[in-house]
Amino acid sequence: MNNKFIRVNEVAEELQVSVPYAYKIIKKLNDELKAQGFMTISGRVNREYFYQRFFGSNRKEE
Repeated sequence: MNNKFIRVNEVAEELQVSVPYAYKIIKKLNDELKAQGFMTISGRVNREYFYQRFFGSNRKEE
């Protein structure tokens, strides 16, 4: 995957949750990253970090 960030619609689809709830998840993950000293972008989260936190791996299994 070339895109380093996962967006809200993809998070919602991946976790089978609503878009508003996906925004809350992204905010929480971004807050965790900020606390570690990383810069973040609202409405997007680092793809590797997302998969690591939710599935324990850096890649989506296809």
